[in-house]
Amino acid sequence: MPRSQHQPLPSVSGTAEAATPVADRMLALARYIEAHPDEPLRLADLAEVAGLSVSYLQRSFKETFGVSPKAYQDALRMRAFKRALRTGQAVTDAIYEAGFGSVSRVYGKPERKVGMPPSRYGKGGEGELIAYACRQTALGLLMMAATDTGVCFAEFGADEESLREQLREEFPKARLAPSGASESPALDAWMTALDDHLSQNQPRPDVPLDMRGTAFQTRVWKLLLSVREGEVISYTELAQRLGEPKAVRAVASACGRNRIAVLIPCHRVLRSDGSLGGYRWGLDRKQQLLEKERSAATE
Repeated sequence: MPRSQHQPLPSVSGTAEAATPVADRMLALARYIEAHPDEPLRLADLAEVAGLSVSYLQRSFKETFGVSPKAYQDALRMRAFKRALRTGQAVTDAIYEAGFGSVSRVYGKPERKVGMPPSRYGKGGEGELIAYACRQTALGLLMMAATDTGVCFAEFGADEESLREQLREEFPKARLAPSGASESPALDAWMTALDDHLSQNQPRPDVPLDMRGTAFQTRVWKLLLSVREGEVISYTELAQRLGEPKAVRAVASACGRNRIAVLIPCHRVLRSDGSLGGYRWGLDRKQQLLEKERSAATE
């Protein structure tokens, strides 16, 4: 849409600006971007829509959502791209209809990779073998699954069927195969090593990971790998290390969306007051993991 056609948002411009909280103004702008995901929205265009300066808009948006307006729009486009692929649309058509403008804009940026070739992702992982294994550990039943790249899934659950259903939702058309020493010796070894780590205080296994998330989430998860066993870090400290000191909520959200338990150690992140905060697999498990790691570090 040409710049002259961008209409100001009543809730973020004019006399309402002073009375409206920054977070609310940024939320309104995010909704505007969501309504125009396939359009070329320059930062100057968005600043005009919001009635703010370019620098203030950029800074405030990133503080609120943890990413720039450009990265936010890219994420929306990637979601539309994946959705189009899953409906059977041709890869090239899906790229242009999502608003990327060229094939290189999808394939050229590492943070946009979907973990497998786009044509295969569009088929729900069709043609890809994902091996999985379940083990009863000291912290309950754990399922681990891996692609050719590495571990893509490690979740605690009540029973194997519900865990398998979660895995199937992530890769609806992939071939899911129970792991055995002959079919997937690497995964079998990794699962045994993780089980030994949880149940017998053996060293945490260092295994390859297939992390799948937004660029921001992946940055958070990679940074978590640098937090050593026996150490803890607050969400605020994690945001500071990330270079995004005001993106505390976004950091907490990324921790909550981690799908690879223990191996990506989000259990080592606490609230600033030292309380446990959240943990998708239950606070009891988080507490047990922290106590075990403190004990091992002391020994």
